[in-house]
Amino acid sequence: MKFVLSLLTLLLLTGSLFAQDKAEYQKKFIWDRERTILTGDFSKIPKPDLGDFERVFAFPPTHQDTTGTCWSFSTTSFLESEIYRLHQKKVKLSEIFFAYWDYVEKARRFVQEKGDSEFGEGSESNAVLLKIKKYGMMPESAYSGLLNGATRHNHGPMFKEMNDYLTFVKNHGYWDEKIVITSIRAIMDKYIGHPPETFVYEGRVYNAKDFRDNVCEINPDDYVGFMSTLKYPFYTKAEYEAPDNYWHSKDYHNVPLDVFYNTIKSNITNHYSMVIGGDVSEPGKYGWEDIAIIVPWDLPQNAINQNSREFRIYNHTTQDDHGIHLLGFTHKDDHDWFLIKDSGSSSRYGKYSGYYFFRDDFIKLKMLTFMVHKDAVKELLKKFKND
Repeated sequence: MKFVLSLLTLLLLTGSLFAQDKAEYQKKFIWDRERTILTGDFSKIPKPDLGDFERVFAFPPTHQDTTGTCWSFSTTSFLESEIYRLHQKKVKLSEIFFAYWDYVEKARRFVQEKGDSEFGEGSESNAVLLKIKKYGMMPESAYSGLLNGATRHNHGPMFKEMNDYLTFVKNHGYWDEKIVITSIRAIMDKYIGHPPETFVYEGRVYNAKDFRDNVCEINPDDYVGFMSTLKYPFYTKAEYEAPDNYWHSKDYHNVPLDVFYNTIKSNITNHYSMVIGGDVSEPGKYGWEDIAIIVPWDLPQNAINQNSREFRIYNHTTQDDHGIHLLGFTHKDDHDWFLIKDSGSSSRYGKYSGYYFFRDDFIKLKMLTFMVHKDAVKELLKKFKND
């Protein structure tokens, strides 16, 4: 009997490994257009179900649609979970509020740097913290960014108009900051509306800063970011080098990969969720099965380490292209699995709309940063002399 069970187990494992080890082309409809992608057969890979995860409170997934603002959607979701963890309040925040003011600050820096500053749709999670400090916070009920009965976000035309305008500004040397900011805001107001000066929430009138201090009770100084790269000494703070870090923030705590991964695991098992960011343009990320793994024909499991991770950062096969909210954990079939709340479109292809299951290997090789409450990493922060 034991022999039969062992043989059956071996066959099942062999089948799942073979499924991962074979690359194939598949035709899939992506953004309503058929495309051919290089991927594999992931249907036989042992993976958890949504109900297997121990998870923190979070609102249902929200779709960012045709925007490049994953950084705001993921960080907003994280902050909603934080408000509940800290104060047991369920507050649905406006993602577009942070995006609006980030565009303003991108344009301001563009002028100040005479065009030598990134102006794109992307940003980083700590950009939200800066906006909270300067502008406050707002509930989605007060500012959704949707006008005239629209139910889906589409920032494409708005961004094009803003980008075209700033290109004109640069080409003609029109560096009047006040005029440029006024013009950028006028473009946004046309497409996504103007954030209200005051609003009513649960029967009381607030402005964005009052709402931050008296309802959300979030202190942006309580959150810290981490990365893992050989480019800088470990246990020092340095710049996260990515175009979306357009203001060149040097507030990232650099740690070895084993510390990076084990801290993520320890945080979520202790009920601290995180915003994580990295590269999701991989053949092992397969929305139709809700999973993200490293396939053996990309890199064998035993070859995933600090050096192989760094090589991909160096040759740009790992880039910063998506921000997501990590909110749950489980262990299954000798692997750690992490529950990801994802605002991107590919997370809607599978059984669990808006969610992914990231396996441990994918986190180690492809995730570049995470942000968490400082209470979750008290002991780790003591190792940083320049903090």
